[in-house]
Amino acid sequence: MSGGKQSLGSNAFLYPMPVVLVGTLVDGKPNFMTVGWVSRVNFKPPLLAIAVNHAHHTAAGVRQSGTFSVNIPSMDMIEATDYCGLVSGRSTDKSALFEVFYGATESAPMIAQCPLNIECRLHQTVDLPSNHLFIGEIIEAYAEPRFLKDGRPDIKTMNPFVLTMPDNGYWAVGERLAQAWSVGKQLKKA
Repeated sequence: MSGGKQSLGSNAFLYPMPVVLVGTLVDGKPNFMTVGWVSRVNFKPPLLAIAVNHAHHTAAGVRQSGTFSVNIPSMDMIEATDYCGLVSGRSTDKSALFEVFYGATESAPMIAQCPLNIECRLHQTVDLPSNHLFIGEIIEAYAEPRFLKDGRPDIKTMNPFVLTMPDNGYWAVGERLAQAWSVGKQLKKA
C-alpha cells in the first residue's frame, strides 16, 4: 500500500453527501423520498442527477410524470427526512408530513418547509444495474427571502445537513473555510 494506507475495498462513498427529499407524483399523488445520491452534473442546460433504486415507488413516479423536485431540508426537519427514507410511499402517504406546493411544471411536488426547492423536468434516464440515474433539467428554484443573502441561498440560514456512508450518520454543515476558485491562486504564482 502506498503511504501506509489501508485498503477499504471498492464499496466507497463520497464524504459527505447532501441529504435531499425528492418529490414526484406517483399515480397522481405526491410522494417524497430521502436521497443521498444527488449531484449537479451540467452547467448549460442546468442538470441535476439523482440515483434511485429500481424497486422504489419514487422511481415509478419519475418515469410516469417526467418531473421531480429536489428539496433541501434544514436540520429541524431531520426526523421527517429520515422517516421518508424508512417507509415506502406504496403504503404510507408521506406528503401528509408537509405543506406541498407546485411550481412551473405543475407536476413536481415540492415541500414548503424546505429552505430550497429545485424543480426539474426529466432530461434523461440512465439504467444502471440497481438504480435509475434520473437526470433532470432545472426548470426553476424557489426559496423564501429569509434563506437568501444578496439574492442567493445562504447555507447558514438554510442550515442543511449531510450524510456519511457506510456509517449512516447525519452531520451538521461546518464553518466556511475559504473562497472557492480563489484561495489556491497563491500556488499559481509559484
